[in-house]
Amino acid sequence: MAGTGTGDGTVGWDEGGEWHTAGWRSESGARPPRRVAVADDRMAADIAYKLVCEGTALLWRGDYHGARQLLAALGRRVDRKPPKQGATPRESFHLYRQARSRRARVLGMLLVPLETAPGGSYTVPLRRAPEVGEACAEAYGPSSGPVGALTLVSLRELQGVIGAHEWRRKGVPVEALDGARVHPFHGVFSPVRGEYVDLVARAPLPPAPDGGPGRLVAFDIGTGTGVLAAVLARRGVGRVTATDLGERALACARENLTRLGAADVVDVVRADLYPDEAAGRADIVVCNPPWLPAKPTSVLEQAVYDPDSRMLRGFLDGLAEHLTPAGEGWLILSDLAEHLGLRPRDELLGWIAGAGLVVAGRLEARPRHGRATDPAAPLHAARAAETTALWRLRRADTA
Repeated sequence: MAGTGTGDGTVGWDEGGEWHTAGWRSESGARPPRRVAVADDRMAADIAYKLVCEGTALLWRGDYHGARQLLAALGRRVDRKPPKQGATPRESFHLYRQARSRRARVLGMLLVPLETAPGGSYTVPLRRAPEVGEACAEAYGPSSGPVGALTLVSLRELQGVIGAHEWRRKGVPVEALDGARVHPFHGVFSPVRGEYVDLVARAPLPPAPDGGPGRLVAFDIGTGTGVLAAVLARRGVGRVTATDLGERALACARENLTRLGAADVVDVVRADLYPDEAAGRADIVVCNPPWLPAKPTSVLEQAVYDPDSRMLRGFLDGLAEHLTPAGEGWLILSDLAEHLGLRPRDELLGWIAGAGLVVAGRLEARPRHGRATDPAAPLHAARAAETTALWRLRRADTA
């Protein structure tokens, strides 16, 4: 039997002739499904695919591993129709994004229940379900409902939450930190693409006042995990102010910097881009903004997609007034947007000049991720040509 979303953050459905309701949970901001049907291991994948494509979500009541198998089967059916190729790289990118959005929407229609356990923890009340209490608490915080209360979540999101917990538990080794590990929180971009970290590790430091890097002051704008602030501290920079707007990122950065022994050098503060006037001016201002001017569809995508290049332009527009006369802004940016026709190089150079800045130099690194070398990967031609650069920017009035 099918049920309907109520429109107020809850979902209702008919099961065995009785009406049930549960809360709705979505980190990506997806709306509650309007129609819900109960499914279990007896449902054929073709029938399930037809239902979800028609807009009916499936609430799984069978074996947890059966749900995982069904999700994989749904994914194979979605992928039978690859994204169309456009007449231009820009058009191909937008068609690719549309296809990815449809894929996420279809796969997000397979739901599993989360039940509130004693102490505000979570369990999945299905056979052979994994322990999810710690992972869900990291992503969602403690449950505020009474013991036994249900919320529904897409299995795909829950798998992401479990995977993020494993990343946080194991950490990511960072070569620029001599192999020390950085532990990303759920929704905070992981430094698995190490080329941007390596660029900060090898960029020449600007002249230090009165000699010695220990006198240098740096800002890390949009710190995320805190990895770039840690690299600056490891290089001997005397004081670093690391900013971010998200509370989860701030907590992540503080934990990592404490773990890496850099908490006495780095001050982590909440700010939209630059810290307040009390922080003064900096000799180094580093920023690794999202590199594609498009709308993100999830929390994690906010590290990749920057609508209208808001963060990039905000960083550039405020840089000159936050730099010391001999200071440098280090803009770390992939040129993938250029190869996709989303942001021409001349537009970026125009923003730099318009902000009262000049380019003092560039360091480049080739990406090492698999999509850059896989001819079958989407948008391969653009990815194969991609370069990540550290732009050394100085104030035009003192250059």
